[in-house]
Amino acid sequence: MSTSLFDLSGKVALVTGATHGLGMAMAEGLGNAGAKLVITGHSSQEKLDSAVATLREKGLDAHGYLFNVTDEAVVHEMVEVIEREQGPIGVLVNNAGIIRRVPLLEMDLAEWNLVLQTNLTGVMVMTRPVVKRMIARGAGKIINICSMMSELGRDSVSAYAAAKGGLKMLTRNMATEWARHNIQVNGIGPGYFATSQTAPIRVDGHPFNDFIIGRTPAGRWGNPEDLQGAAVFLSSDASNFVNGQIVYVDGGILATIGKPGNE
Repeated sequence: MSTSLFDLSGKVALVTGATHGLGMAMAEGLGNAGAKLVITGHSSQEKLDSAVATLREKGLDAHGYLFNVTDEAVVHEMVEVIEREQGPIGVLVNNAGIIRRVPLLEMDLAEWNLVLQTNLTGVMVMTRPVVKRMIARGAGKIINICSMMSELGRDSVSAYAAAKGGLKMLTRNMATEWARHNIQVNGIGPGYFATSQTAPIRVDGHPFNDFIIGRTPAGRWGNPEDLQGAAVFLSSDASNFVNGQIVYVDGGILATIGKPGNE
């Protein structure tokens, strides 16, 4: 198979929530495949500028825009600005999200609404102005970052699981509505990854670290770079007839009911 199928040269890839962690890793992968990168964040201009500088130090063509994906008026304005300044968006990766670990009976309604607004409604808000332009051009790739919580429950993450479960179905319905326009909409569901956020528990002897290594057939945490192949595939011509699918990059957790091996 020709490597040109995976070449993203000439494409503008917008990755939301990409100032650190998995979003930044996926952006780097798309940049290494040739895409011009547009990354977004909303916590601070300093953090956004630092992320852009890091990507540029690696030789990538990266640009940053500060805004909140849940603000519909601002999103419409910024999509117009991005396309005017950087070119037509060919790839949209909806990665921005939050989690609140609070038992359902103790969660305030405002906190519940914030999680759903950011992780689910924000994807709809961000995608609509982008996909309208993609439809007019007759091509586009949209990747929604789902989760293993799109399939499984876990204590204290009911709002997050509800949002990510909804995002799985939103992905399928987006594909259903827009495939006729040569728009491919798919999802990536990361497993447990080695990031700065998980560093405190990724130590030998920590119960959760031992649980993840024992529960994952691959026998390890994922590295952020492990997501890059799936992101490039779903952004490239190699996936032109792939639509409405969720690719779980989880080391095999969802494939098994228990520990690997005959234990």
